[in-house]
Amino acid sequence: MSFAITAYNTIFKRNSVYVGSVFAAAFAFGIGFDSGVTAFWDSWNRGRQWKDIRHKYVQDEE
Repeated sequence: MSFAITAYNTIFKRNSVYVGSVFAAAFAFGIGFDSGVTAFWDSWNRGRQWKDIRHKYVQDEE
């Protein structure tokens, strides 16, 4: 019960803090979700992406 009271007093009591918390959480979730999906995509398609086969087709300039 004390967690609920603490959460109410720190986050939900003032509307501006609540809205800011929602925006910050949505931003963090968006970045985390994007990073997770990108990591999954890269592992699922390993060896078939341009970054994996680029060395076969492009010669580095020296």
